[in-house]
Amino acid sequence: MLVQDRATPDAPKSPKTQIRATLPTLHRNHRFSEPKSLDFSAWVSENLYKIFTVGLLIVAVAAILFLYNVGDSAALLCFKNTQSENLQTLQFPRVDWSSVPRVTDKSSPYANFRSERWIVVSVSSYPSDLLRNFLKLKGWQVLAIGNSRTPADWKLKGAIFLSLEQQATLGFRVVNYLPYDSYVRKSVGYLFAIQHGAKKIFDADDRGEVVDGDLGKHFDVELVGEGARQDIMLQYSHENPNRTVINPYIHFGQRSVWPRGLPLENVGEVGHEEFYTQVFGGKQFIQQGISNGLPDVDSVFYFTRKSGLEAFDIRFDEHAPKVALPQGMMVPLNSFNTMYHSPAFWGLMLPVSVSTMASDVLRGYWAQRLLWEIGGYVAVYPPTVHRYDRIEAYPFSEEKDLHINVGRLIKFLVSWRSNKHRLFEKILELSYKMAEEGFWTDKDVMFTAAWLQDLLSVGYQQPRLMSLELDRPRASIGHGDRKAFIPRKLPSVHLGVEETGTVNYEIGNLIRWRKNFGNVVLIMFCSGPVERTALEWRLLYGRIFKTVVILSEQRNPDLAVEEGHLDQVYKQLPTIFNRFTSAEGFLFLQDDTILNYWNLLQADKNKLWITDKVSESWTMVSASGNSDWISKQGELVKKVVGSMPVHFQVSYKEAVNSQQSFAICNSEVFYIPRHLVADFDDLVSLVGNLDIHHNVAIPMFFLSMDSAQNFDPVFSTMIYKRKPPPSNLTFYSAQASAVHPWSISSEQEFIKLIRLMAEGDPLLMELV
Repeated sequence: MLVQDRATPDAPKSPKTQIRATLPTLHRNHRFSEPKSLDFSAWVSENLYKIFTVGLLIVAVAAILFLYNVGDSAALLCFKNTQSENLQTLQFPRVDWSSVPRVTDKSSPYANFRSERWIVVSVSSYPSDLLRNFLKLKGWQVLAIGNSRTPADWKLKGAIFLSLEQQATLGFRVVNYLPYDSYVRKSVGYLFAIQHGAKKIFDADDRGEVVDGDLGKHFDVELVGEGARQDIMLQYSHENPNRTVINPYIHFGQRSVWPRGLPLENVGEVGHEEFYTQVFGGKQFIQQGISNGLPDVDSVFYFTRKSGLEAFDIRFDEHAPKVALPQGMMVPLNSFNTMYHSPAFWGLMLPVSVSTMASDVLRGYWAQRLLWEIGGYVAVYPPTVHRYDRIEAYPFSEEKDLHINVGRLIKFLVSWRSNKHRLFEKILELSYKMAEEGFWTDKDVMFTAAWLQDLLSVGYQQPRLMSLELDRPRASIGHGDRKAFIPRKLPSVHLGVEETGTVNYEIGNLIRWRKNFGNVVLIMFCSGPVERTALEWRLLYGRIFKTVVILSEQRNPDLAVEEGHLDQVYKQLPTIFNRFTSAEGFLFLQDDTILNYWNLLQADKNKLWITDKVSESWTMVSASGNSDWISKQGELVKKVVGSMPVHFQVSYKEAVNSQQSFAICNSEVFYIPRHLVADFDDLVSLVGNLDIHHNVAIPMFFLSMDSAQNFDPVFSTMIYKRKPPPSNLTFYSAQASAVHPWSISSEQEFIKLIRLMAEGDPLLMELV
């Protein structure tokens, strides 16, 4: 299912009338000597270096074409990585903003046409009935942008159509950077619309039908002047500064659906807002509409929630109020149901160096961050269009980089600051910084410079800057400032099973698990290759827990994997605890242990959980008469216990009678409730720089925080082997609370595990 016409850009096949960039001319002295009579061997000898040079050039060109056409994502990624290295030599574009010449429309038949309201669509096939419906919207001018796949005789009465040849004659700089067969050529259309008087641009595609034939039913088409809506609107709360992205579908009644561009680690956050704040309308310069039918979803949702060949028809709450986002918080935006007002026209630029499925998402986050610089904000609106599912193959490979990078991009954008004094200077600086960080390439830096100059050339005036609210102290949210809204729970689709009026058994279980663990943070330590398993672990456990934090010996920011060292990982836990101040508790899990979460419902989340009842995992050892390592650890334990406050020391000594012995636990899985987090922090501080091993520190902490008699025995049913048996298939049991050991190092092994776990959670079969 391609969003719009999103084929991967091929190498350009320039039409005859395409404007070409002026190339430098090398001046040579044309000196001719008398012709020589050479035989073939003499000619080869004399021209050997030329033959070698031409041959090398041919090989290089063939290699580039191979990387782009074979479809090997790994090879392509490697090639793009080499491009990023060239940034070291890239000079920051220098633009004289005051001397950009004006470009007027002298070549098209519409030179004298003006309209304030435009609908811009990309077309690759003959006009559809849905596209014709756009022509019925009163006061809106439809602009269709062609590409190399558009029929040469394309026409639609009432619409303006710009073919490749016509685009090339408009005099816009951006034309030189655009692929020929991609919807990102809409950038030409945006400039054309602005050149011809646009004040509002509806970014659309040709598969959506406007609800009730009126864009103004939900969108705020007018923000100033007569008919303007400047009413007070709901706004997401900024109370939690660490919350930087939200899933707007929850607000509109679909908590099990998520938009394309939402980081996968946030997919599991399905709880509705405790409260909202309010903001005055009038500066919602970018307005994102919700789509009924086939909303903007990613390939992970599409593949895991699809049931056969039946088309999606997901409905959202049309009566839910529009909602704005404060500075510091973002939402995924798309290019087929979004309203732009003139102060945000600069944010229409579609990047050209990233995949087509990522282009509008990256544009959306980039534009949101810059929107804060002029005091504007994004608002999300109830269903404005109905999009029809054509049941086409969905290009997961086009989205892979998006899933890897989007979380890191959001963090980067929220933290980015600029001391430039004009908006366009800030825009160009941010584009350059994003290239340095690898979110796109130097091509988009040059494209941004061209785009901004084209905006000036068509008469666009850059908005004035305003002070950034993010850098001001945030006002506390009083009780009277809190506004309540409880979203409806509409019928949805859960992993290929349609939810109707009666929730079936499997969905009922999923809801119960999520309700029970939805505010518990899972902290997972991966000893295996995270590049092959991190996304899979998040997909498996992210459905159940509030979020999944992944640690590994090797940091991988692209996969949001943090660095940690297993033998001392307990010292890192307080930092993670502090990031989730509203979490109910924290569950630690090593990737060599499988958690059967459906068997944990009866566990008391106000108690400690650990494997103290599993003899293979928890043992008491004597500090004397054993190895040097055990003796050293015993001395360190004795030192820490001696420095403990009375309540910790009494509890520990009640459990361990002898000063010459202490507990060792492999600590593959354990749980700490919220009310004991402060105690855990205090105990970590007592250890300080002492080299106490994780397997020694954790049981010492647990015995100090509470009596072992009060530990919840949920892991007493755990299957625990010191060495894995010959066959994992007979080793696993869905009736156990957890299974250890288990090794996952590839996608194939993960699929085998999912099929086994489906005995306890049948909906998992929809993932494989």
